[in-house]
Amino acid sequence: MNTLIQPPSSLASRLTVQIPAGAMVLPGELAVPSHATGLVIFAHGSGSSRKSPRNQFVAEELRQAGLATLLFDLLTEEEGEADQISHEMRFDLDLLATRLVDATLWAAAQPQTRDLQPGYFGASTGGGAALMAAAQLRKRVGAVVSRGGRSDLAGHVLSKVEAPTLLLVGGYDDLVLRLNEEALENLHCIKRLHVIPGASHLFEETNKLQQVAQLAAAWFKNYLHS
Repeated sequence: MNTLIQPPSSLASRLTVQIPAGAMVLPGELAVPSHATGLVIFAHGSGSSRKSPRNQFVAEELRQAGLATLLFDLLTEEEGEADQISHEMRFDLDLLATRLVDATLWAAAQPQTRDLQPGYFGASTGGGAALMAAAQLRKRVGAVVSRGGRSDLAGHVLSKVEAPTLLLVGGYDDLVLRLNEEALENLHCIKRLHVIPGASHLFEETNKLQQVAQLAAAWFKNYLHS
């Protein structure tokens, strides 16, 4: 396992935000570089949060590339504590996707981000939630990137996804790779499955997460527009 080396901090305005989601309020971190060309909303994986070091690493790389980022908790603190025991809510993709939609609509109403086209970066189960939210919002979502994502969990709506979708999977992650290959067949949008050789599910090997960030940045820069 390698320690993540964070790139130099980008010059971006940073805000701690509260995102309404039904009767709940979800904490988040919004960062907007000057002249941002798009907004990437993160959907973290099972048992994780907005503080995920891997997503934080990728987010900083995206900001370096001129993209705004929004990282937020998909579950409240109380829900997260209950989920640590039951492990049920982390697999409630309908709930997670709904909250991702709520965050997207919230961002569309904020002065810092209302003119930025949103895209999703999902990890693990968050990858499935990102695709489900994209299927619901259709053309309002400009692009999706999934890192080791459970794209198969969105199987019943994959055909409705219109956003260009990049699936990133580690070469050692055999089960998730097979599930993403199957999901790819059901996507009818612009799509690509990219296997990163020598990488495991968490991309902990040297420079593998850096490759994820670079591929994601290029994808978002190509498809998101202010």
